[in-house]
Amino acid sequence: MSNDSRKKSRTQSASTQSRWQQPLAALRAKLQSFLPSGKRPAKPALPRSAAGEPKTTPNYRARRLFVLGLLALGGLGLTARAVQQQILETDFLQREGQRRHVRVEEVNLTRGVILDRNQVPLAVSAPVYSVWANPRALLAMPPEQTEFLNQLALLLGRTRAQLDAQLERSSRTSYTFLRRRLTPDEAEPITQLLEQVRTNRVGLEREYRRFYPTGEVFAQLLGFTDVDDQGQEGLELLYDQQLRGAPGRKRVVRDGHAKMLNVESLLPAQRGEDIRLSLDQRIQYITYTSLKETVRQSRARHGHAILLDTRNGEILAMASYPAFNPNGEKRNRDESYLNRPLTDQYEPGSTMKPFTVACAIDAGRVDLDSTIDTNPGSILIGNKRITDARNYGEIDLATLIARSSNVGSTKVALMIPPTRFWECLNRFGFGVPTHTRFPGEGAGQLAPTHRWSQIRHANLSFGYGLTVTSLQLARAYATLAADGVRRPTSLLPVEQLAIGERAINSDAAWSVRAMMEGSTARGGTGLRAAIPGYRVAGKTGTVKKVIDGRYSDDRHLALFAGIAPASNPRLAMVVVIDEPRGQFYGGVVAAPVFSRVVGQALRLLNVPPDDLGPDGVRLAAPGVVP
Repeated sequence: MSNDSRKKSRTQSASTQSRWQQPLAALRAKLQSFLPSGKRPAKPALPRSAAGEPKTTPNYRARRLFVLGLLALGGLGLTARAVQQQILETDFLQREGQRRHVRVEEVNLTRGVILDRNQVPLAVSAPVYSVWANPRALLAMPPEQTEFLNQLALLLGRTRAQLDAQLERSSRTSYTFLRRRLTPDEAEPITQLLEQVRTNRVGLEREYRRFYPTGEVFAQLLGFTDVDDQGQEGLELLYDQQLRGAPGRKRVVRDGHAKMLNVESLLPAQRGEDIRLSLDQRIQYITYTSLKETVRQSRARHGHAILLDTRNGEILAMASYPAFNPNGEKRNRDESYLNRPLTDQYEPGSTMKPFTVACAIDAGRVDLDSTIDTNPGSILIGNKRITDARNYGEIDLATLIARSSNVGSTKVALMIPPTRFWECLNRFGFGVPTHTRFPGEGAGQLAPTHRWSQIRHANLSFGYGLTVTSLQLARAYATLAADGVRRPTSLLPVEQLAIGERAINSDAAWSVRAMMEGSTARGGTGLRAAIPGYRVAGKTGTVKKVIDGRYSDDRHLALFAGIAPASNPRLAMVVVIDEPRGQFYGGVVAAPVFSRVVGQALRLLNVPPDDLGPDGVRLAAPGVVP
């Protein structure tokens, strides 16, 4: 480069420098005027290049474009995702949200109450609480968050190891019960714990539990419900649909902590119907306690009894012993769960003799003046010999029933053609179901006549060769009490009296009732069934049980069936004691139960006495002839 060129370049550089240095100097002076004296900053040196020229400001345009492009792409991505969720995936997301936070739950109101005839509650439902959990979510919790499980296990009455084991067994599910049916007092501390923890992994669900105020007194008849309050046995099962009512539905919205935010009713629930029974709680208690005392004293296997109102067929009492506690655990069900007056079927023995005589009178084969020759105290039918306890000689029909003569009843039965005899017994209800619809009820058995032999014809006269339930036998005695008209039996109050079916003519029924009074008088087998102040018509029975296909000589049923008051019958009762030890005769073991129960029942029902002596009271005569 020439000297002229260099000079020219320096001149241009100096002029350029002077142009931008002058404004800069003025600005610097102005800024320094605002600083205190002595505090003026040093003049910064302008950056210069290696050639001594000031450096130019870097250009960030490309970087700005790059950042703006990233932000634009992010915005487009968010917009696309919003479009996808709000428009394209709307149905899916709504379903998922509802699945997690919105549920349609079933609403059940309380189960109906079972009442006795006087509106006394026998079965009621009370609120209880069940603890539920999400095992899958609990097991996935971090260890530092599971401390509350120690407290929960303690409140549930378990150890932490037991609680963990229960959660492990249900680890593949998202819902399980940790404990059912806690009382409100037991559930209160758990509620407080869950409010402190605020978790949606554990919660309380309100349910209902059935309680039976009378305990074991009505146990077999009422039955019980399961943990879901559904009928499993007895009347709880028979009337389950009416007692449960109709469930409703509600839509529930919950937040992430399972707290209820909103409830919408979809279908209102209907409360279960109350069921009023024909049974009387007072008479049932008397019946049960009398049975319990007798079974224990006689060391019998079990016993049962049933009491009917002869006017309309209403069942006033139906008890069995041993029984069970319907409010307790019911894991191992045994024979104590059977409602024996309806389920047990047995041969009725000598309690059939009044019907043999009634059928013979109705058929015109005998009358009140007829006598039967029982000499020599036995009779041979085919190759079988039928005997009496002793030789009664020639006796009338009343003595036949009072002394319970097998020979006399055999001769009377053989006077009746088989078809006529079968038809008469069938009209009394033997072999005919009672149609109470009670679960497990027996129907009894009366074989058709084409299967009868002469010995079977004879055996039927004193209660062998057919089977009955105690309800069937009580219904037959109620038929005698109703002047020969058989009416249906009922576990519910009878609003309208049924017309009924005539079994025998009224004169025959009246005559047999009068004959049966001799059984409870002096010299009769049922003296211990007598009730002071009342006339009682009844019949004892002592039946050999069939063991391994043969009649046993040391295992018996002791029975008594009767009617009171005999002059204007109101009650009919059957008592059965199974395998009493020691004394096993029906007149000794079963008859006293009839006397205690029916005597008190007549007074509770305000039935006037029909056998008052000169001093106003008739006392039962001492002594007994079994």
